[in-house]
Amino acid sequence: MDGRLAGIRLLLLDVDGVMTDGRIIFDSNGVESKFFNVKDGHGIKMIQRAGIQVGIISGRQSVVVANRAAELDIPILYQKAIDKLTPYGEILAATGLEDSQVAFVGDDVIDIPVLRRVGFAAAPADAVPEVLPFVHFTTRNRGGWGAVREVCDLLLRAQGKWDEITARYYR
Repeated sequence: MDGRLAGIRLLLLDVDGVMTDGRIIFDSNGVESKFFNVKDGHGIKMIQRAGIQVGIISGRQSVVVANRAAELDIPILYQKAIDKLTPYGEILAATGLEDSQVAFVGDDVIDIPVLRRVGFAAAPADAVPEVLPFVHFTTRNRGGWGAVREVCDLLLRAQGKWDEITARYYR
């Protein structure tokens, strides 16, 4: 698996069920809320410091997701992507990366086309069973409960960047 991880330069993430636990909450005024895990966010910041780009491809459109992407300095953001291969192709064209240089974390059947293409495919522990044959790694954590952080840490360790990126915390 480390061989697949060594060349990863971009981590793409689904949102609902990956960056969140999949719940979508609407209050009585129709205002949407989602729960994001702060450890996942810190993992994203660490891999960004290590030179790995991060992007989001979501099947839904949400202001909350745009706000979270902005907060984490994630410039690659595609929402309302029912066919996720279309934005995936646009991302490859814009970045000049190849499939083997991209990792993707997805949790549902809509994610399978991209999971089949990327160099490293991962799914949270609570992904739908249909996704599992198409991933190289299944996290111990559920979506929204540290699954993204697990993949980020795995990337940093496999690329030999963990000690450098975390050294500031051990001073």
